[in-house]
Amino acid sequence: MATLVWDYLGEYDSERDDILAAVDKVFRSGRLVFGESTSSFEHEFAAYHGTRHAVGVDNGTNAIKLGLQALGIGPGDEVITVSNTAAPTVVAIDALGATPVFVDVRVEDYLMDTAQVAGAITERTKALVPVHLYGQCVDMVPLRRLATEHGLRILEDCAQSHGARQRGQVAGTMSDASAFSFYPTKVLGGYGDGGAVVTADAELDRRLRRLRYYGMAEQYYVVETPGHNSRLDEVQAEILRRKLDRLDEYIAHRRAVAARYAEGLAGTDLGLPVLAEGNDHVYYLYVVRHPRRDEILKALLDYDIQLNVSYRWPVHTMSGFEKLGYAMGSLPVTEALADEIFSLPMYPSLPLDVQDKVIGALCEVLARL
Repeated sequence: MATLVWDYLGEYDSERDDILAAVDKVFRSGRLVFGESTSSFEHEFAAYHGTRHAVGVDNGTNAIKLGLQALGIGPGDEVITVSNTAAPTVVAIDALGATPVFVDVRVEDYLMDTAQVAGAITERTKALVPVHLYGQCVDMVPLRRLATEHGLRILEDCAQSHGARQRGQVAGTMSDASAFSFYPTKVLGGYGDGGAVVTADAELDRRLRRLRYYGMAEQYYVVETPGHNSRLDEVQAEILRRKLDRLDEYIAHRRAVAARYAEGLAGTDLGLPVLAEGNDHVYYLYVVRHPRRDEILKALLDYDIQLNVSYRWPVHTMSGFEKLGYAMGSLPVTEALADEIFSLPMYPSLPLDVQDKVIGALCEVLARL
C-alpha cells in the first residue's frame, strides 16, 4: 500500500466506537440541525480558546467569508493577505466583492512578512488576514499595531493552526475574529466538512449567527439582514466535541513525528521547518524544501511514497485571479518556495515504521542527487 501524506483509517480504528456513538447520539436525539451538539461544541470550542464565542458554520471557507462580512468587509474594500496559502483564503475574500492584496512571505518560515504590510495599506484597505500556515502563527504584534494605527480589522485564518500558540496566546485569540476549518485533514478534523468563527465580541457573535442562518435571528422566516445557509451539521458537531477532548493529544503526536523527522533528516541538505520566535508549532503539515524537489518526488515513487506540495501554485499565479494583475516576479519569495517545498506524511496515527520508511528513502534519494 502506498505511503500517503495523510490517512485517517488508523485513527478511525482506534476511535471507531466513540465516533459511531456520536453519530448514534445525534440520530436518536430527534434534532438533526441546530441541536444540543452544535451549541455544546460552540461553547466548548470557545472555552478551549479562553474566549467568549464560537459560531459553527458549514466549512472553513465560509468561516472566513462570514467572519469578514460580520466585520463589515464588502465590495470595493481591500484585504491584505498572502498568496502562499490554500486558495479558499482568497476565494472567500473575493466572494464578498473585496479585493485581495498580497504581501510576500518570509523565506525562513514561509509566514506573512509583516514588514511589508504597511507599504500595502491604501485608503481602501479595511482588513488584514494573516494565515497561520502549516501549524504556526504569523507575528501578530506588528499587525495589531498597524490595525490600531490605520483603523483596520484583523481576521486570523486558523485553518491550519488549531491549538498553536504565540507567546502563550492561542491562535485565533489575537484579533477581532478568527476562522477555523474542520476539514478531515486538519489538526482538529471532522468526518466531513465544517468550520467555525471565534470572537470575544458579542455583537460580532450576533451578526455571525444571523449571517449563517439566512439573515434570521430567532424567528424563522424573518430575515433581518440577507445572509446564507451555512450551518454546522449536528453529526459533525458531536464528532468534533469528542475529538476536541483529544486535541492536545493529537498535537503531542504530531510534534513527536516532527521531532523524529528532524532527527532523522538532520544530516541531509533538506531545508527543514523553522520555528518562529515565540511560537509553539502544531505541525499541521511538515513542509521541507529542496531546489531539486521534483526529482526527489519522482524518485520517491519508486519507494511507493506519494507526497504533496502545499502549495505548488501560489494564488496570484492562478488563472482565476489574473484580474488582480500580479505578474510573475511580483512575490519573489512565494514564487521561489513554490518550486522547492513539499510535505512529508504528517498525522497523529502515522506508524513508526512508515516514518522510518520515509526518512530512510529520503536519505537514500538525497545521497544520490
